[in-house]
Amino acid sequence: MTEPQPDDATVLFREPGATWWWLLAGPVSATTMLLIQLSSGYGWQPLLPAVFLVLVTGFLSLQVKAARIHTSVELTREYLRQGAETIRISEIARIYPVADGAEVPVWQSYRALGELTGVPRGRTGIGLKLSSDRRAQAWARKHRQLRIALTSVVNEPAS
Repeated sequence: MTEPQPDDATVLFREPGATWWWLLAGPVSATTMLLIQLSSGYGWQPLLPAVFLVLVTGFLSLQVKAARIHTSVELTREYLRQGAETIRISEIARIYPVADGAEVPVWQSYRALGELTGVPRGRTGIGLKLSSDRRAQAWARKHRQLRIALTSVVNEPAS
């Protein structure tokens, strides 16, 4: 009996980029403003809390949506997606070792994958040598987990 083959679309590593929980700041700010009004003796005046609710929630929803597009990471056996850029695993020739010591490794100056100008804040880069003598940086918040998953996929024998 043969064992079932894993689906190629199985996600090995994923980071969403941002969480929708941030949108709770809108209702919290509106409630806080209403409580400030009530405690200071102004009574029930819902206009200002409603403005806070709409503005804070609207602004944060744009920010979260943008972060989920541009700072999300997904790794499968076929591809690595960093933000809006996707590269095939077959294009990755080598993963550079972790930076240790006081000297900054050369790979930290390579182009970051995705449509951003650099590695996003709060993320750590992982140096990659790509096919056709290209170089880049993958990145993630949980960079150690991404490095382990990426190393296992890049180093597995082709079937």
